[in-house]
Parts: sequence; structure tokens; C-alpha cells
Amino acid sequence: MAFSSKVSTSLLLAIALAGSVCLVVSAGNFYQDMDITWGDGRAKILNNGNLLTLSLDKTSGSGFQSKNQYLFGKIDMQLKLVPGNSAGTVTASYLSSQGPTHDEIDFEFLGNLSGDPYILHTNVFSQGKGNREQQFYLWFDPTADFHTYSVLWNPQSIIFSVDGTPIREFKNAESIGVPYPKNQPMRIYSSLWNADDWATRGGLVKTDWTKAPFTASYRNFNAKNACVWSNGASSCKSSSSKNSARNSWLSQQLDSTSQGRMKWVQKNYMIYNYCTDVKRFPQGLPQECKLS
Repeated sequence: MAFSSKVSTSLLLAIALAGSVCLVVSAGNFYQDMDITWGDGRAKILNNGNLLTLSLDKTSGSGFQSKNQYLFGKIDMQLKLVPGNSAGTVTASYLSSQGPTHDEIDFEFLGNLSGDPYILHTNVFSQGKGNREQQFYLWFDPTADFHTYSVLWNPQSIIFSVDGTPIREFKNAESIGVPYPKNQPMRIYSSLWNADDWATRGGLVKTDWTKAPFTASYRNFNAKNACVWSNGASSCKSSSSKNSARNSWLSQQLDSTSQGRMKWVQKNYMIYNYCTDVKRFPQGLPQECKLS
């Protein structure tokens, strides 16, 4: 698939006007919001808490996690990915609970050789079961500047967005027997690590350590529209709060315009969808694929 020829200039302009240029994110402070969890100094909080960088060298990668746990939320993070030859590296930003029946909502960015596009890998785990991968190319260079990657997680669905443009929706399919993440609070995690055994062309392209250290940058974390879980209780306590303007995201769904933008991205940029992989599921596609 030719990356540069996937879409016309007019469509690029349309999607930019529809989403990215009008998106405003209020900045969080990484000192207040995050704990660096590993990397032996390779993760750094800079600029008075407004910037966080992760780095990877041949010895180790690095990572951080949120101080808070969340049970539903609209969560934004701006990332600028490893530039140049990033083959073999993976930058991950995800929500996860703990334990063998954990829930998880994944953004993973698979590096590539210089000039080749990053692959944005998404997945959803519920009750310990994943294997729900969808992968995309992006319509911009994610290493040249910061872009906003968002998860809207509410009782109805999980929506992945890039610069305000939805790219994927995972609907609550409990009515047909599919577990849905709704009972386990999750932290936000991020890491930069070496995965050259599988990340680039199935592990055929290895990390070029002469280009190390590799660095990814983060800013403008925003979880102000999220339910913080603390001491067994949610900050979104009353059912009436769902109807307030502040918590309207708890019942938010994709309108027809957003559905159209998501279909456009999936038509032009999706490179893998587990719901169409009949060879992988010879006994039949997963139940939730019926809702797609």
C-alpha cells in the first residue's frame, strides 16, 4: 500500500479542518499527574512539569504511570514520536487494570525505517481477553510535531481519536455475551521499549543502536473529564451527574458527522482489522464484530 498516495490533498485539508486544527487541550502537570516507574533516569520531567520525555538505549527503555486510577473518562495526551530510523521501537500509551482478568485500552506506535510510516496499533482487552487489534497508518508525520491521541471510555463504548478525529469504536456488546470494561479502574501507563523481535515487519527489521538514544515526548495530559477512583468510590458519584454539562461525555456517542470521519479514516488508513481476518478465526469472527 502506497502511503503517500492513499488520499488526495483536498481530503487531507478536509480532515484537518474537521478535527486537528480546532482541537484545544488544556495542559496538565506531569509532576502532579504522573510517577516515573522505570528507566533509571531515562524518563525526565522538564519545563516545570509541562513536558515529559522517555528514552531508550541498548540497556533499557523507560516508562511512567498515572497517580490516579480512573473508571471511565475522556483522556487526552499529546505525543511526539521517535524521529528518524525508529525501527524496532514501540511507544505505548494505554489504560490498564491489574491481574489475570485485567481490562486494557491500547495505543501503541510501532516504529519504522526512515521514510516509512509509523503503524498505530490499537487493542481492547476485557476480562483478560484481547486479540482485538486494529492498525492504522497516520495522515501526518507523527515525529515532526505533537499530536493529540484520545480515548473516550464510557459505559456505551470506547472511542479512539487522533487530533479529534475518531478512528475506532469498540461498542459495549454485553447484550450478546461480550465482556466490556466497566468494573475495573485503570491507570494510564506509557513506555518506550525495544520490541525488535516483532514490532517492525514481524521482527525482520532490527533496532539500529547506533541511532540511540531514542526519545519520545509527551505534553498536555488532560483527564479533567474523567471519573477518578479512590478508596473504592468514584468521583462521578451520583447518577444525576451524568446529565450535567461537565459529565456529558459519560453518555456521549458518535454523531453522524463523526461516524463519517471515522469511516473515512478506516477506508483510507486502516491496514489491519481483526474483524475481517477470517483466516485467524476459522471458527467464526468474534461476537462483537457483528456490531461493526
